[in-house]
Amino acid sequence: MKISGDWITHPGTQALCAALAQAGHQALFVGGCVRNALMGLAIADIDIATDARPEIVSDIAEKAGFRVVPTGIEHGTVTVIAHGVAHEVTTFRRDVETDGRRAVVAFSTDVVEDAARRDFTMNALYARADGTVLDPLGGLDDLLARRVRFVGEAEARIREDYLRILRFFRFFAVYGDPSAGIDAEGLAACAGNADGIYGLSRERIGAEMRKLLGARDPAPAIAAMTQTGILARVLPGSDAKALAVLLHLEGDEPPRWQQRLAVLGGIDPSGALRLSRAETGSNIAVRDEIGSGLSPAALAWKLGAKDGRDVVLCRAALFETPPPPNWQAEIARGAAAVFPVNAADLMPALQGAALGKKLREIQARWLASDLYLRKSDLLA
Repeated sequence: MKISGDWITHPGTQALCAALAQAGHQALFVGGCVRNALMGLAIADIDIATDARPEIVSDIAEKAGFRVVPTGIEHGTVTVIAHGVAHEVTTFRRDVETDGRRAVVAFSTDVVEDAARRDFTMNALYARADGTVLDPLGGLDDLLARRVRFVGEAEARIREDYLRILRFFRFFAVYGDPSAGIDAEGLAACAGNADGIYGLSRERIGAEMRKLLGARDPAPAIAAMTQTGILARVLPGSDAKALAVLLHLEGDEPPRWQQRLAVLGGIDPSGALRLSRAETGSNIAVRDEIGSGLSPAALAWKLGAKDGRDVVLCRAALFETPPPPNWQAEIARGAAAVFPVNAADLMPALQGAALGKKLREIQARWLASDLYLRKSDLLA
């Protein structure tokens, strides 16, 4: 079997592979670029595995006229910019010691050893420069069946890095086949090691949850996380029952992980997932307005079109009611509306705190009127 695509035939990519080969070293595409090419998905990054040590890769690349950036040289990785294209080139590795968060590795010259330390069989696929696929561990059948399965023993892979628990559910959401169900051995291993989640950094957890919730249909994966107790450890107090309803209401709209997070509820996720200040503000605003009586237009004016839309859909999902008629047009109307009263309209009769209080009162009346009250009505 062969993979193909403009990325693999790019002159810079082929020139880099040729330079390594001419020096007597292997140059194999690996991981996401091979997996996605086989699945007909977009290629985001080009990863190359080699038996050459990082200092040798750097020397070969520089002699070929390419720019080298030592992005992770202590772990065996250098970034090679060839004809404008970035390639992450990593020396074959094997694990020497792991503690559930990070690994001590040794360089290797054996692609099978390199494959054995990877997380899932669909990520342990390689390809030569001509696109010929190499399958050291039998992962091709899993990929073609869209079956997310750990390399070797699931328990051992998870204890090497507990983040693989979340990656298991994320990969199932993005690449798995829900109709075939989730891998039973992997699910049991995740459940049995669920407390390992507590030792992970919030940044790593947040990054995985953003990607998981941004999948086209994360509901089956989130349901499995609930079943195994993983979701309760990541987002205590959350409830996934309304998620499937929300996904139905979204229709063909691009996925927004923010509104899916809002509908899950539970504790404030800003600390649990290390949200940015803007993400935290958006999440709090949406959750606060779900129970309010503001109309779609008023929500869009107050929160902006995206957050206003999120509130409308989260309300409908949580309360199991259809969204208001013509709500998309109302969101657009609210987002374009301009509050007709300003401070100058109330001065000099009012100043300072009294002025601010009066403006807030008038604004509340305007929002309650669905933005229809005119300036003369508001000032009367």
